[in-house]
Amino acid sequence: MASKSGLGIWSSVLLLLAGGGRTLHAAQGVPASPPAPATRAALVDPDDAPDVDDVSMNDAEAGDPDDESPAQHIDELYEEGKDALDEEEWDKAIRSFDEVVRLGGERSDAALYWKAYALRRNGRKAEAQAAIATLRRTAPKSKWVKEAQLLENEMRQDAGEKPAPEGAVDDETKLIALNSLLSAEPDRALPMLERFLASNNSRKLRDKALFVLTQNDSPQARALVLEIARGQRYTDLQRSAIRYLGISGGRENGAALRGIYAGAGADVDVKKAVLQAYMVSGDKENTLQVARSESSPELRRSAIQQLGAMGAQSELWQLYGSETSVEVKKAILHGMFIGGGDERLVELAHSEKNPELRRAVVRNLGLLNRARTGATLVELFHDGDPEVRQEALQGLFIQGNDEALVQLARAEKDPVWRKALVQRLSLMDSEAARRYMLELLK
Repeated sequence: MASKSGLGIWSSVLLLLAGGGRTLHAAQGVPASPPAPATRAALVDPDDAPDVDDVSMNDAEAGDPDDESPAQHIDELYEEGKDALDEEEWDKAIRSFDEVVRLGGERSDAALYWKAYALRRNGRKAEAQAAIATLRRTAPKSKWVKEAQLLENEMRQDAGEKPAPEGAVDDETKLIALNSLLSAEPDRALPMLERFLASNNSRKLRDKALFVLTQNDSPQARALVLEIARGQRYTDLQRSAIRYLGISGGRENGAALRGIYAGAGADVDVKKAVLQAYMVSGDKENTLQVARSESSPELRRSAIQQLGAMGAQSELWQLYGSETSVEVKKAILHGMFIGGGDERLVELAHSEKNPELRRAVVRNLGLLNRARTGATLVELFHDGDPEVRQEALQGLFIQGNDEALVQLARAEKDPVWRKALVQRLSLMDSEAARRYMLELLK
C-alpha cells in the first residue's frame, strides 16, 4: 500500500496530468516541464487521493482513462440507486432512478420499477402508481411489468391494513428467525422461505431469505434458486441468486451459470452478474471462454478484468498472444496489472513491438510496487523511445521511488531530462528528495 508520502505524490500526479505533464515537447521529443513548485498549494488533499493498490478495474488502459461514456454514467447512477435501496435511503434512490429514466436507454424499465418500489417504501403510493403506469405505457413487454403487478398488489393490501403496532417483530428479529431455519427440516423450512420471498418485506430481508434458501440441499430448494437465478421468479432477486450460485461453487453451479449466461440474450446486467459469480467461484475456464468469444466489447473487457482479479496470468498471457485488437490487448495488460503480473509485463516491456502497446505496458509497470518493478523502470528510462522514457519517469514518480529518481538525476547529462527529474523530486515529500535539493543548492 502507498505510504503517506506516496499519497502526496498522487496529488502531484493529478496536477502534472492536468498541466500536460505526460505529453512530449513536439520539437525536442522530451517531456514537457511539470508545474513550478509554487503551484503546489493548489493540489488536492492527499488524504483524498487514490491508493495505487486500489486503481479501478474498470479502466481498460491504466493511467489513461477515456472520458466517461453516457452508458457508463447511466450504469453508475443505476448502481447508486440500488445501493441506496439496500441502505433504505429512499429519497436518494428515487433521485438516482429518476435520472436514469430521464437519460433513457436499456435500464429505463428497471429504473421505473425500482423508482416505484422506493416511492412505495417512502409512503408516496400515488407517485409509485404513476411510475408503474409509465412503465406499462413505455415498456409493456418488459419483465419488470410482472414485478410491478406484484408491487401494486402489495400496495392494495397496504391500503386495507392497519398500522403495525409498536410491539411488532422487527426485521432484525426476523433475520435471526430466518437463520434458525438452517437447522429446520427441509420439508418444513421450504414453504416458509417461499412465503417469505413472496412477501412485501424489505428487499434486504428477502435477499437474506434467499441466502438461507441456498443453504438448503433439497432438490426443491435448488429448483427454486435456479428459477430465481434464471429470472423466472422474483426478478428483483435474480442477481443475488446468481451471486449465491457463485459463492456456493461446484461443477453443477458452474454449468447452471453457463446456461444462464447463454440464455441472457442482450441483458448485459445478468451477464455481468454471471461473470462476477465466475470470479467468486474461481471459474477461470468459463471466464476465459467469454473473453475469447463474446461479441460485446463491454462484456469482453469485463471478463478480462475478472481474469485479472482471479490472478489468471496464464490465461491472460494466452489471450494476449492470440488477440489482434490493440484496445483489447490494452485491457489484457490492465488485467495483468490487476493480478500483479509483473513478470509478464516486464517481459513485454522488452519484447512488445507495437509502440502504443509498449507504452501501455510501461504505464502499468508504474502502478505496481516499486520493489517489484522499480529496477525495470530505471532501465526503461534509458530507452531510445522518448515516450517510453516519459512513461518510465512518470511510473517512478507514481511509485514514490525517490531513491531511483535521485540516482537518475545525478547521472543524467541531458539538461531537459535532468530538469524533469528534479521537478518531480521537488514535489515529493521525502528525506531523500530534500537531501538532493540541498545538494543542488551547495
